[in-house]
Amino acid sequence: MTPGARVQAAIEILDQIATGIAAEKALTGWARRSRFAGSKDRAAVRDHVFDVLRCKRSFACLGGGESGRALMLGRVRADGADPDDLFTGQGHAPHPLSAAERTAGHAPGNEGDRIDLPDWLVPLFHASLGDGAAAAAEALRRRAPVVVRVNARISNASQAIDILQEDGISAEPVEEVETALVLRDGARRLNGARAYAEGVVELQDTSSQAAMACLPVRPGQRVLDYCAGGGGKVLALAARAEAQWFAHDADPGRMRDLPARARRAGVTVTRLSPEEVQAEAPFDLVLCDVPCSGSGTWRRAPEAKWRLTPERLAALKTTQADILVRASDLVGPHGHLAYTTCSVLEEENGDRVAGFIDSHPDWPLREERRWPISEQGDGFYLALFQRR
Repeated sequence: MTPGARVQAAIEILDQIATGIAAEKALTGWARRSRFAGSKDRAAVRDHVFDVLRCKRSFACLGGGESGRALMLGRVRADGADPDDLFTGQGHAPHPLSAAERTAGHAPGNEGDRIDLPDWLVPLFHASLGDGAAAAAEALRRRAPVVVRVNARISNASQAIDILQEDGISAEPVEEVETALVLRDGARRLNGARAYAEGVVELQDTSSQAAMACLPVRPGQRVLDYCAGGGGKVLALAARAEAQWFAHDADPGRMRDLPARARRAGVTVTRLSPEEVQAEAPFDLVLCDVPCSGSGTWRRAPEAKWRLTPERLAALKTTQADILVRASDLVGPHGHLAYTTCSVLEEENGDRVAGFIDSHPDWPLREERRWPISEQGDGFYLALFQRR
């Protein structure tokens, strides 16, 4: 595919996303219909789409509209490139710019336009992050790092770097988190790499790894990941000690791949239904990685930034408070309860914790940590309680 044809493909996919189709579904559908597209073509089109979704408001300003064509025009202008080199109408490239398109567009105006956030979220970012709000919003406009966790049961960081290099994947250690490696060249080869197939590494963000390293895990304990999803966090904990590991999720289908991932990691994780959770209680540690806005990870799933509403955020806060209360009943005497989100919004973090403490004075807060959105990790929050 020519560069212009890749731009046209991104335009068509963005128009589909605008109708409500999820970005991943739209990209997958295009790839299936476009067998002529090679791996580099698919990667380039994907990058176009996600770059636009991260910077939708500023690109809409620069391109003079919110259609896929206007957004891609805004992206080209933001890069300082000449649109006439891509909008040629030749070989499946988008047709040339009209006179109206040449004069349309302007520099981003208000703060929401400049930092690519919905207007209603701008004050929440400032209230939550203070002087760091602008830097966090700017970080969300860029691509996220690709980070893996080294499985300490199998390998160490140095060995994992060498094994990854065998498959043409370069990796660098993260100084603050000994199990974290940031992938550089060849990151897209990971799924077919020996290090991944043999359980040497698993995809997991740096901040999430750092939070799991903070949790008190000792041999012989009974540990429950109450909102397990795919199980990445319970696998990170299980790499640290010989203990009994359990996973539960309100949607069991999210745990579908967990048995295979656990076998690859060399651990055993027992999946529990809601009824089984009650029967297996109490636990020494219960982790609640609650449903949240995901605001700390919006550079990975940027469409979520635009689909979040005040009503949806209010519903999430109710769910978070409810999960904390229900999960606390599953913890044994002197046991620990961990509350985590991949959000940077204080309404989902400190405010929820304060509300829980007010109504549950027998649960003192032992530790509270916030990880900012950075070049090495996503935004993340941890609160650790201990039953008195």
